[in-house]
Amino acid sequence: MSVAKIEIYTRRYCGYCVQAKMLLDEKGVDYIELSIDADPELRQTMIQRSAGGTTVPQIFINNQSIGGCMELFALDRGGDLDALLVESE
Repeated sequence: MSVAKIEIYTRRYCGYCVQAKMLLDEKGVDYIELSIDADPELRQTMIQRSAGGTTVPQIFINNQSIGGCMELFALDRGGDLDALLVESE
């Protein structure tokens, strides 16, 4: 079984970031955390990749923007998250 590439842009002290990472941890998947706290260039990359999203977290699964914490939880509630997490690029 191949696993999706998951990237999550975060900030320290962000409750939504913590919740999103907890859900991914519960799913047992690895992800790349990209902290934008001290990196303005990384923040600009996040905004470009997410078509203008300026809030954190911004979550990407297989280079597709899925949005933030609320969208991640909505995918899980709808039963669509697990399938995304095992699809490889």
